[in-house]
Amino acid sequence: MSQCSRSSTSGLLFWVCASLVAVIALFVQSSDVSGAQRRTPVVEAVESVAPAVVNILTTVVERSVSPFGGVFSRDPFFQQFFGQPERAVERTSLGSGVITDGAKRLVLTNAHVIEGASVIRVRLLDGREFEASLVGSDPDFDLAVLSLAGEEALPEARMGDSTDLMIGETIVAIGNPYGFGHSVTTGVISALNRTIQTRHGSYSNFIQTDAAINPGNSGGPLVNVLGEVVGINTAIHAEAEGIGFAIPIGKARQVLDDLVHFGRVTPVWLGMGGQNLDQRTALYFGLESTKGFLVNEVHPKTPAAEAGIRPGDVVTAMDGNRIEDKDAYLDRLRHLVRQEEVGLRIVRRNEEKTVRLRPAPFPDEQAKNLALKRWGVEVKSGSAEDGVVVVEVVPNGPAEGLGLRPGDVIRQVAGVKTATEADFLQAFRRTRLKSSLMLVVRRAQNLYHVRMRVDG
Repeated sequence: MSQCSRSSTSGLLFWVCASLVAVIALFVQSSDVSGAQRRTPVVEAVESVAPAVVNILTTVVERSVSPFGGVFSRDPFFQQFFGQPERAVERTSLGSGVITDGAKRLVLTNAHVIEGASVIRVRLLDGREFEASLVGSDPDFDLAVLSLAGEEALPEARMGDSTDLMIGETIVAIGNPYGFGHSVTTGVISALNRTIQTRHGSYSNFIQTDAAINPGNSGGPLVNVLGEVVGINTAIHAEAEGIGFAIPIGKARQVLDDLVHFGRVTPVWLGMGGQNLDQRTALYFGLESTKGFLVNEVHPKTPAAEAGIRPGDVVTAMDGNRIEDKDAYLDRLRHLVRQEEVGLRIVRRNEEKTVRLRPAPFPDEQAKNLALKRWGVEVKSGSAEDGVVVVEVVPNGPAEGLGLRPGDVIRQVAGVKTATEADFLQAFRRTRLKSSLMLVVRRAQNLYHVRMRVDG
């Protein structure tokens, strides 16, 4: 073969090899670019938070009444064939949670997820399972804190800031819908400061999202694209698909702190009392509308006093939510926490103004004094936790008008069990401005359901 031919062949071979190398390099580069493109902020956020998300399995023991109870329940013949009139039935339910403190092994979830549970178990992303005990729970905020058994530090989620959320920004919901653990859905923040009605009560200042939040998602985190928890998923709208809600993490963290340190949420108040408006009262104060909460008392050295609120002012909105009457004011008030700034729109002689204030702790001693003043009754915890014992009844007060007397046992106030004095005072805080409420009272061996009426 000639020198020329060998040179030509070598050159061709060189260019073929070079082309192959270029193609392979291009392919590898294309593959790397594709991988980088697919690793979106959402993917990175999920990878960051998922190890701290837990699936929650609870077991609730319920008492079931036998259909053959009643008049036959003590008959030996019927007991032989049909058993006792009551029997225990176990029910399991699913939910989600997020580890907020890995060193202390604390999990934040919804109160309704673990309500009535006798056994609580959680499962992590890596398959590990732990038994959990309840640290504290508050149904008014639908939040609970669990402590996981063990000592080894666990992954924890990074908390974000829910005060600068933007409508339209991308968020991720992670949870355990229908038992499909660590499922991920995405969407956007649809709205802020929403008020919703659920079977568990009324809740305000919620985040609204279109990310799918199904049964089992409750208690799981709502996450931004930075991998920060900005909310706790808590409810599905009963009448529409594609609408979910979450508790802002700012409020959730304050509730978490109270539950961890005190076992319950520190009660707060603004330091004012009031009443509903009628035509005559509105005319007296020179008001054009009867809607709102009329302030008739401002306690000294309280947030309301320091903000300049005075008797005769009418509260018409709280944080943008309309206040149409006394009940609406109380409902908003019970969802406030310490150091949470709140804006009140008030009307004074038909002139509107907005004031901002922070709720103050509502101590037991203050509540006790106000209960004696407003309801005309003082109680103490009894020896058995079936109610509080009446120790004083004020002459001519609502309690005496009802017929209460020392020694009576109050078992419920407005549907809330009052096993201890702390329960009674909490019930008073929630209902202190109501003009009528139901009590369940035990006198000797008899139970009475009675209505107490309160002036003002």
